[in-house]
Amino acid sequence: MKASFFENIYNHPKIKKEDYKNIIDAHTKVEFSKHEIILQESKISNAYFLIKKGLCRSFVIDYKGNEITTDFFGSNDILIEVASLFLRTPSKETIHAITDCEVYKIEFNDFQNLFNTIEGFTEWGRSWMSQQLFMAKHRAVRMHTQSASERYLNLVKDKPQIIKEVPLKHIATYLGITDTSLSRIRKEVVS
Repeated sequence: MKASFFENIYNHPKIKKEDYKNIIDAHTKVEFSKHEIILQESKISNAYFLIKKGLCRSFVIDYKGNEITTDFFGSNDILIEVASLFLRTPSKETIHAITDCEVYKIEFNDFQNLFNTIEGFTEWGRSWMSQQLFMAKHRAVRMHTQSASERYLNLVKDKPQIIKEVPLKHIATYLGITDTSLSRIRKEVVS
């Protein structure tokens, strides 16, 4: 595995070139098959994954028993259920592979070791978590301030892989709309 993959994901000016060997060594290559469950709701997450290739989805079951997509993860993303992993609590979400995936897994204890021994990795972790909080807040605000069409167009721009490879029903729940509304929006966008 080339260091550049890891350097791209764990990109922080305080991480020294020589630290990347320890970071890479803490990860194990894993493959998931299409539709494979990676984390089941009510289980505690013990690892996170760097996605080399493939696409994954997290979802919850709403009070009516419907699957509601909470996020998508693609190439060069970190596949993680933050609350379960870091708070050591049962996951409220299920995560599964939408396509076949090649990922690099790091166990919670190995992450903790890197976090406590590599200053640059600690700084990267703080920066990454801040960015995730910002993105979650931004998405929550968009859900209330943008039309469904605007949310769809932002998804097309920000994550085109999702539009190409994910079933419409998952995209619709992620956008907070029905399948029928999504079909109408897609027709309007094309014309």
